[in-house]
Amino acid sequence: MVLTFTPNGIYCPAGDFYIDPWRPVDRALITHGHSDHARPGHARYLSTDIAAPIIRHRLGEIELETITYCEKKDIRSASVSFHPAGHVPGSAQIRVEVAGEVWVVSGDYKVTPDALSTPFEPVKCHAFISECTFGLPVFKWLKDDVIKDEINQWWADNRAQGRASLLGAYSLGKAQRVLGLLDPNIGPILTHGAVENTNIVMRNQGLTLPDTIHVTPDTDPKQYPGALVLAPTSALGSTWARRFGAQSTAFASGWMRLRGVRRRRAADRGFVLSDHADWDGLNNAIAETGAEKIFVTHGYTDIFARWLGERGYDAEIVPTEFTGETLDDGDTE
Repeated sequence: MVLTFTPNGIYCPAGDFYIDPWRPVDRALITHGHSDHARPGHARYLSTDIAAPIIRHRLGEIELETITYCEKKDIRSASVSFHPAGHVPGSAQIRVEVAGEVWVVSGDYKVTPDALSTPFEPVKCHAFISECTFGLPVFKWLKDDVIKDEINQWWADNRAQGRASLLGAYSLGKAQRVLGLLDPNIGPILTHGAVENTNIVMRNQGLTLPDTIHVTPDTDPKQYPGALVLAPTSALGSTWARRFGAQSTAFASGWMRLRGVRRRRAADRGFVLSDHADWDGLNNAIAETGAEKIFVTHGYTDIFARWLGERGYDAEIVPTEFTGETLDDGDTE
């Protein structure tokens, strides 16, 4: 096998490296900067050049080598290359070739393009390791323009009624994608520190984001009536959030597609927006690889593996410590 599944993570014996390992190893190839994939403690890291600034911001002083998309690198007797995953800036699928056999690790991916990340590119392979966070037919995403109108109308209505609009979203990727959908003419945009720190890294990379105001202990919400406040989901309902007084709360997540989730989270609105592939996206991505062997990880693995098996794939479930998209954003820094 080109890749094996070990207690430390996905391992390549021919190259003696791991992909997104969850325990400390000597050499780690990292698909992207979310904390369930880029973890501290490894001796050496390899990521795309675009993902590197966020990874360094989050992990500090590490030995990190970078690679550009589609650039080939030989590691011992394995050849590796990183290909766009469309998930967050710099996110990658990792292609590993050993003796003519090609395996691809998807990391997290989204097949519909947005204004933030390099668009997903299918990679031909013999075996494909795919996430299936949203591996049910109910998960089908609307176009960004539709979500854009929904969010801005909600914000404008709240402003007209004298309320702040608090919107919860992952601090890396989702929050910046939401920023790209906002109409700054409606009012000021305020950000939680975790979101703003990520904004700074991305702006320094040359990514264009609208102007935002960092909320600090000295910030007086009364100076920003009708503002939209963008924060990690874990901040909603907290003491930090209550300072904004009269407010409407919302979440931006693929999980908002399920009835009852918004109610259980005590949110006024839920916007269906995800940086992961939906049901059609997963199926199309897998078909485009041409792979016959599919390994599915984190998500509706039982159902999705059975679905793939019924369609002629050799599908197998692989337990990992990846979490995909959750409603509680522990990824606050």
